[in-house]
Amino acid sequence: MAYFLCVLGMVMIVEGLPYFAAPATMKVWIEKLVQLPDSSLRLTGFLLMMAGLGLIYLGKP
Repeated sequence: MAYFLCVLGMVMIVEGLPYFAAPATMKVWIEKLVQLPDSSLRLTGFLLMMAGLGLIYLGKP
């Protein structure tokens, strides 16, 4: 459980960093994100999940 909380905390740091470092730029990116079609967002999300799964697989002992 401690490992999971550590990983979750690191994900939160990585996710929050752009909003802390460049909030104005993030607002522009979010406006562009809203304009993308659902199919593009779905494909991007799927590819990111598969890349994350691959990294987890490679990192497992």
